[in-house]
Amino acid sequence: MTPSGRLTALLAAVAVLGGTAAGYTAWAARRAPSIPVTAPVTVPVTAPAPGTAAEGGATGAGRLLFRTAGGQVAGVPRGVPSAAPVPLGPTCNRFSTAGGTSICLVARPGALTTTDAVVLDRSLRETRRIKLAGIPNRARVSPSGRMVSWTVFVTGDSYSDGKFSTWTGILDTRTGYAVTNIEDIPLTLNGRRHHAPDVNYWGVTFAADDNRFYATVATGGKTYLVEGDYGRWRARALRENVECPSLSPDGTRLVFKKRVSSDPRRMWRLHLLELSTMRETPLAETANVDDQAAWLDDRTVMYAKGGDVWSVPADGSGVPAPLVRGASSPVAVR
Repeated sequence: MTPSGRLTALLAAVAVLGGTAAGYTAWAARRAPSIPVTAPVTVPVTAPAPGTAAEGGATGAGRLLFRTAGGQVAGVPRGVPSAAPVPLGPTCNRFSTAGGTSICLVARPGALTTTDAVVLDRSLRETRRIKLAGIPNRARVSPSGRMVSWTVFVTGDSYSDGKFSTWTGILDTRTGYAVTNIEDIPLTLNGRRHHAPDVNYWGVTFAADDNRFYATVATGGKTYLVEGDYGRWRARALRENVECPSLSPDGTRLVFKKRVSSDPRRMWRLHLLELSTMRETPLAETANVDDQAAWLDDRTVMYAKGGDVWSVPADGSGVPAPLVRGASSPVAVR
């Protein structure tokens, strides 16, 4: 983010959040050098509140959950995606779930749009709420349900033209600590500690150990895949041109969108990255997919395209196929 962009985003956040502790924490994390970046910054959360979700195991194993066209979270049996969706309660702009924890990003329209990051239990009842500046963009939960991440657009609303700024946060649900913007995590790029005013992160995906994570970072007009270490509070760039990564259930591969054109109509193509060899494979989906794909199983990925959820084999073979009509934010619950 440029210095002027930082100031604009800062003023917008403070004005919208009205001096709440969440707004202050985001401001302080940027401006006060006395706050160590190695220690996560705590933000207040709301007391548990009743939700509108279905009773009992709404996010139980064996389900495929998603947002309907109206934004409501619904589900079908994972093995029968053509079944009639069962509404589960909350309405979200972005949704993710794993390990009995869900994250629902809710846009709050106004003079400046804000976002509520709502954490839900396994019955989709609200347990915590964090108020953020910006427009909902990405959401992820670690396999155990402990770690939660979100991305919001603070300025701009598209990755296409490069005129945007993001804030990406991470919440540890076990300790209650949250970092509302990971922009200041120490970053190693090309073997050196990288310092720049234009650093932006988005699209976190967690490993099974609740510590390692992958994400996209943009700086100097380029995007990179980074591997992060939450406990040591550091990140390192692994390779260029990787956006919105999603880690496979076995932890060995990433599916991501790769920029292949400057034309917004065909800018990205989904690829697979083998982490052990860094070998990438283009997937059979050739359409422009602007989404953080998810894994249906170890062999199949799924993603939002044209108002529906589609699937394609993860090894580059096969052909794309519609999975759930009128849906987005798919999550296979294991």
